[in-house]
This record gives sequence, C-alpha cells and structure tokens, in this order.
Amino acid sequence: MTREEKSQVIKDLTVQLAENSNIYVADISGLNAGATSDLRRACFKANIKLAVVKNTLLEKAMEASDREFGDLPSILKGNTSVMYSETGNAPAKLIKAFRKKSEKPLLKGAFIEEAVYLGDDQLDMLVDIKSREELIGDIVGLLQSPAKNVISALKSSGGTLSGILKTLSQKEG
Repeated sequence: MTREEKSQVIKDLTVQLAENSNIYVADISGLNAGATSDLRRACFKANIKLAVVKNTLLEKAMEASDREFGDLPSILKGNTSVMYSETGNAPAKLIKAFRKKSEKPLLKGAFIEEAVYLGDDQLDMLVDIKSREELIGDIVGLLQSPAKNVISALKSSGGTLSGILKTLSQKEG
C-alpha cells in the first residue's frame, strides 16, 4: 500500500468515526469463510456496517478525529474489525447472538455516545444499553402514567365535586 493510499484510508476512517456515534471494535479472526459470510449477512440485516481495518491506520484516524476515544486505541492489537451502528446496543446484541454458535467475534472495545468501554466482559452491559428512542419512550410513558391515573380516577368518581375531592384525598394517602 502506497503512502497516498494509506493517507486516503485514514481520511476515510476519520470520516466514518465522525459520522457514527456507536463504534464497536471486535476480533473476528479465526472465523471460516462460511461463518464470516454469516456474520456479514447478519450485520447487513441489522443495519450494522462491518469493516476489517489495519490497527495503525485506525489509530491514526482516531488521533485525527475531533472525538476523544480515551483508552480505545490501546486495544488495537491483533486482528481488528470495526462495526458502525445507529443503535448503541445493536452490535452487542449481534455479537452475543452470534457467539451462541461460535467463539468469535470477541469484543475488544466500544465507543457509544461519547463513552468508552474496554474488553469482552463489557458485552452484557452493552446489550442492556437502551437506545435514545427507547429512553424517550420510557420517559414519555412515565410522564403519562400519573396523568392517566388521575384522569381515570376523576372519571370513576362520577365527575361530582364531592367525588373528585374524595378521589384526590385518597391519592394523597
């Protein structure tokens, strides 16, 4: 690979790092051709971009990026693949599901919405991370719940002033 080609790869990786807020670094070495094909197919179905990268080029792209990747460059050893996803926990779920059939991919680390996770032991925690949409849904549900309870209680009291006061006094207790 020429110096110009390496420079272009670093620029391309830097753009990918800037455009994606959920980045997983994994080791998929040792997968046979069939398993690799299955993994790529699963990534495609889950809307996850998978790319095999050279550690030195990825490290230089991280350095060139405006983002702070913390200790993530320290895990760039051996074979490395990068997974980009719009949903923070999608690659973790895919890796966990894929590992029911195979020992790989191994999670080396992840960069999720500005937070850095290092090591395969973080996989279960990453699976449990809720997406922004899931969190918003939970918050909206929590905010609607008390209002729905009050409205339903008011309706059940018959709408009379004494019934409403009785319902509200029971809610206080």
